[in-house]
Amino acid sequence: MKKKEYIEKQANRYSLVVIGVSWGGVSALRNIFSHLSTDFSLPIIIVQHISKDFNVNEKSYWEKYCKIPAKEAEDKEKIKDGHIYFAPPNYHVIVERDMRLSLDASEPVNYARPSVDVLFESAALALSNKIVAIILTGANNDGADGLKAIKESGGLTIVQNPNSAECSDMPGAALSATDVDHVLELDEIGPFLMALNN
Repeated sequence: MKKKEYIEKQANRYSLVVIGVSWGGVSALRNIFSHLSTDFSLPIIIVQHISKDFNVNEKSYWEKYCKIPAKEAEDKEKIKDGHIYFAPPNYHVIVERDMRLSLDASEPVNYARPSVDVLFESAALALSNKIVAIILTGANNDGADGLKAIKESGGLTIVQNPNSAECSDMPGAALSATDVDHVLELDEIGPFLMALNN
């Protein structure tokens, strides 16, 4: 099946996009966001490993690059279509079955809090096959187990091509953990999401 036919078949199947990213994440996310139009309706939740002192999660930063609302996730917040949510520093983000977000301050996972694995595994439990999960550039293996859980639940898995990632560790670990659906160049990911949204 050709890529265009595949995307058309998958459109409207998904309820949520989850993204894990670390080293090189700011520029990678800006690239993806630049392709999302104002009518992009899927909610996106992002875990980005970042220093608690570097506050790029602020709305005022991301609104320069996003055509849809972007904000830091809040505890018990209802997930809204067409919004982007960032995990706050030092909190895991958990997707609940009622499409709310929970913040959790339990121990780091893979030396990270927030952890990509925690987000992805909770999304797999909550939404099963209605998830699009993406692993981008990063310097550790956080997200590999979570991506595997989403793949096993029937969700759609995407990994940035490690050969062109700013840091290949995270995408490489994800590719070693499971048989992903798509390995894409960074410039292809935003348009791919837009096609799924149609």
